Amino acid sequence: MLTSREELDGLLRGAARAWLDEALAEAAHAASHPGADSGNPPWELRFASAGRHCGLEHADSVRALLLVEARPALPAVTRLYEQGTAAERRAVLLTLHRLDLGATALPLVEDALRTNDTRLVAAAVGPYGAAHLDAHGWRHAVLKCLFTEVPVEALDRLPERAGGDAELARMLGDFASERTAAGRAVPAGLRTVLELTVPAPAPTEEAR
Repeated sequence: MLTSREELDGLLRGAARAWLDEALAEAAHAASHPGADSGNPPWELRFASAGRHCGLEHADSVRALLLVEARPALPAVTRLYEQGTAAERRAVLLTLHRLDLGATALPLVEDALRTNDTRLVAAAVGPYGAAHLDAHGWRHAVLKCLFTEVPVEALDRLPERAGGDAELARMLGDFASERTAAGRAVPAGLRTVLELTVPAPAPTEEAR
């Protein structure tokens, strides 16, 4: 879970808070003066070094604040993702739903889902992925979570998207059968998702 600026102020020490203030000011300047920097804007360097200055446990939250403040366009977001470490990529994925990019950043989610890095997979199935993955892509994201042992609780809007999905139920059944035939355990989360795919019973005449 990402930490708010107010909470961070109470958690960070003086030097780290001062660093964050400067970083956010640089991000705000970039947002109000797009294209002013000939190279990568200074806040992007701050984005990369957030863990070193504010602690690894706060790095996701600090990077998210920088992204929201800078409001970068898709090319900059893509660059931060593609050139970043796994931790930096995770922060980008966690913040996509707050950047007003519409569905244009979906390729980043799809890239994360092709990896076996559980940190990236879990971040990819958050609010942005849940909002923009089509039915086919979302079903495969569910299977990816099960395959990589990412808890299904990471899937944002799971009850809504899985509800009454007969095709997802079929895919889950096939996945369970393959695991059983191979002598491998079926992930506990599979039953959770499978139960959600059962269509709600039609209302009876008395209930109408």
